Amino acid sequence: MAPNLEFLEKLVDQASNSNIRAMGRLLSILEAYDEEAGKLLEILAKRSKRAHVIGVTGIPGAGKSTLISRIITVFRKRGHKVGIIAIDPSSPFSQGALMGDRLRMQEHATDPGVFIRSLSTHGLKGGISLAALAIIEAFDALGYDKIIVETVGVGQAEVDIMHAAHTIIVVTMPGAGDDIQALKAGVMEIGDIYVVNKSDIPGATKTEEYLNFVIESGEIGSSMRGWIPKVVRTSAIMGQGIEDLTNVIEEHFEFLKKTNGIGEKITSRRVLAIRLLAERILRNALMRTTEVEKPRLEDVAKKVSGLLQEAERLAKETCKDIKISI
Repeated sequence: MAPNLEFLEKLVDQASNSNIRAMGRLLSILEAYDEEAGKLLEILAKRSKRAHVIGVTGIPGAGKSTLISRIITVFRKRGHKVGIIAIDPSSPFSQGALMGDRLRMQEHATDPGVFIRSLSTHGLKGGISLAALAIIEAFDALGYDKIIVETVGVGQAEVDIMHAAHTIIVVTMPGAGDDIQALKAGVMEIGDIYVVNKSDIPGATKTEEYLNFVIESGEIGSSMRGWIPKVVRTSAIMGQGIEDLTNVIEEHFEFLKKTNGIGEKITSRRVLAIRLLAERILRNALMRTTEVEKPRLEDVAKKVSGLLQEAERLAKETCKDIKISI
C-alpha cells in the first residue's frame, strides 16, 4: 500500500507544534523504517533548519551520559531546544538493547524543550543505525537546534558518527592511557574535541598532557583542515568544566559556519543514510533468496566444491530479487 502523504504531512505539522503524541508516532514510524518511513524522511529533510548535530563517543565508563545531561542544562539556559539520541549496543541474537542512557538523563524528562530517544545499534558495526539518521532529520525539521547523539564507542569500528555529526566529542578519563592507545585507529581518531571527564580524580593532568601530545603529533584528531582539536577537562558529577566545554562546542560550530562545513556534513549524513538503506535492501533480498535456495546451498556446502562460484551465483540471484519495498 502506498504511503498516505497527506497523513504524513499532517503528522509533521502536529509534531512541529509540540504535539508529544504526534512526535512519538512520527519517531516510531522512522524507527520501523519501511516505505512509509522513507517518504516521511523526505518530507522532514526538505524542512531541515540546519541544526547543530553533536556526536558524543568514547571509552565505556567515562561518564558520557552524565556529561551530556550537564551539557543539556547549559544549552537550555542559553535558549536552545535540544534533541537527544542515545544509542545503546544491541544483542546480536534478539537485537534488543538496555536503554540505560535515558535513565541517567531523567532530570530533563519533564522539560518541553528536551526530547530524548533511546535506540539500539541493531548490530551495525558502524555504531549508528538508519533509524538514528532519520531521527536526526526529524529533530532538525521540528526545530531542535541542538541535537546530541551518544554512540556506543566501544571499539575501533564505531566511527559512522563522523559522517552524521558536525562536532565530534570523544570522552575519556584519567588512567585510560591503554584504552586511548587501543582506540587510536578508531573512535579516538575522529575527535574535534577531547574531554578528560572525571578530572577530579588523580591522573587528570597526565591524561590531558598525553592527549595534547598525540594531537600535536598528528596521531589522533579530526582531519578537518584549519581546526586544531581541543582538550577540555570536566567533572560531570561535580559540574566542573561544563561551561568551558559548551563554549568550545559553540566555537567549533562557528568555525564550521565559516568554512561551509555545515552543508558538507548534512550531505555526508544523507549519503550514509542512502548507503545504510541500500545495505538493508540487499540484506533483505539476500535473506529471501537464501531461504529459497537453501537445499542447493546445503548440497554445495556438503560437497565443499565451487563455494566461490555459488556465492557469485547467489549474489546475482539476490540482485534479481530486489524489491522497492524496504
